[in-house]
Amino acid sequence: MWKTIVSYLPEWKILIQAVLAAVIPFSISKMFSKAHLKVNEYNSPHDSPHHSPTPFSGDLSKDLELVRQEIGHNADVTFRAFLLGHTGIQAALVFVNGLVDLDLIQKQIMNSLMSDFSRDAVCKEDGVSLDFLTNQVLTVSRVKEVEGLHEMVSEVWRGSTALMIDGSPDVLILGTRKMKSRGIEEPASESLVRGPRIGFNENLSDNIALLRQHGENDSLTITRFEVGQRVKKDLIIAYINDIANPDLVEEVRKRIGNIKIDNVPDSGSVEQFIQDNYISPFPQSQSSERPDRVIGGLLEGRVAILLDGSPFALIVPVTLSMFIQSPEDYYERWIPASLIRLLRFLAALISTFAPSLYISFISFHQGLIPTKLAISIAATREGVPFPSWIEAVIMEVSIEILREAGLRLPKPVGQAIGIVGGLVIGEAAVKAGIVSPIMVIVVAITAISSFAIPQYSVGLSLRMLRFAAMFSAAVFGLYGVILFFLLLCSHLVKMKSFGVPYASPAVSYLMSDWKDFLVRMPPMLMKRRPKMMHTKNPVRKR
Repeated sequence: MWKTIVSYLPEWKILIQAVLAAVIPFSISKMFSKAHLKVNEYNSPHDSPHHSPTPFSGDLSKDLELVRQEIGHNADVTFRAFLLGHTGIQAALVFVNGLVDLDLIQKQIMNSLMSDFSRDAVCKEDGVSLDFLTNQVLTVSRVKEVEGLHEMVSEVWRGSTALMIDGSPDVLILGTRKMKSRGIEEPASESLVRGPRIGFNENLSDNIALLRQHGENDSLTITRFEVGQRVKKDLIIAYINDIANPDLVEEVRKRIGNIKIDNVPDSGSVEQFIQDNYISPFPQSQSSERPDRVIGGLLEGRVAILLDGSPFALIVPVTLSMFIQSPEDYYERWIPASLIRLLRFLAALISTFAPSLYISFISFHQGLIPTKLAISIAATREGVPFPSWIEAVIMEVSIEILREAGLRLPKPVGQAIGIVGGLVIGEAAVKAGIVSPIMVIVVAITAISSFAIPQYSVGLSLRMLRFAAMFSAAVFGLYGVILFFLLLCSHLVKMKSFGVPYASPAVSYLMSDWKDFLVRMPPMLMKRRPKMMHTKNPVRKR
């Protein structure tokens, strides 16, 4: 029977590939393209009721009434009216409690504006002189003029203070923002034994300062964007000007500019909008809380993306090998660092293919198992009512549920649930005869191997692919596992991240880049930056 199946395997392979290539990508891409069009149509700025500007008249009472109609119903909005010095000119401050620094408003703004200066200095022939107030009175660092109502309201909601003066149709926006943020802590998602204990937080200005402090470089360029149609947030891209490829920087700018959505809550949302292939299970941007990892990427010619309110920076472009590497590889000596990196690659393979290989050997290819081991496995499986693939699915689903429960519960409880739950369920399942002891061992090795992968996002992708590999093994045995592996390799070879092959440097065959691929060579031998990045300056300065 097996010879007959094997003889028809090439035809089945061609048929399956043709069906998958013709049906699945077309239907999924069509569905996603429709959804994408709907999102863009809904979020078009021309459809927004807040798009058309509303200019101020210069009459303070009328302009304040206009502002009150727009945001005055909010209890946290404060209107503070006063007189400019001894001039008799009325003015008002508009700000949001909780978003501004009240001490700064009182000491640097109110005291300055209510100090003694003459009316002649403020009043000119064409109205109130804002230049005098900006250059000689106000002592805050950030001052800019706006004309429209909605531009002013947008700045107020972001923590600025608006200064409105009777007789002036322009409004001064004063930088008084005060962010509530946690301190600089060690990243919980990227812990190291040896290395810096500094991580990003949710404050964008703090994160930019960390980049500047961690890598003092006059070529480090920061470009600011504004994302979000209704809830606006600051986003910056960082790159080293004399290293990064200008085409790469321009492509990142273009994709950031195409983000059209009401709110961008986290950098993970940015990642989904700028990725090359949204159907692929693999992440196409590397997220990191570590400034040292980001600086290392910038020095290789990559671009970093940081969003206000998110402690995770995105690094693009990315390759699959970057997710297996750790910053600690560069802090240890090259021989132990290389061995540990090879161990991680092995752990990634075990995490993906161990259960599927177990299914294929037990159900289809018992002859490939050594005799003594086969007899031992058969003895442990005596009385198990399920075939091997159902047994594997039961245990893998149980482990995934336990893992998810451990993440969502409080940390002390979550750790206890993960350890105790795994032991209790495994022991109970074996005693009940539902699964065999060898299956528990395979699942345990698989789970431990997945924990060895430094990046959570790619570990999640491999966990998904593990079930696909198990299904292939359950249908075709070892042939299905090999077929799945070849399809996975072809997908990785075809993928690109911002024009860089995702499987680099394995696919591009750039032997100079292999010095930091499977092993990490001594730093004195890595004198050139990765060729795949096409940097302006390919030689590292030493």
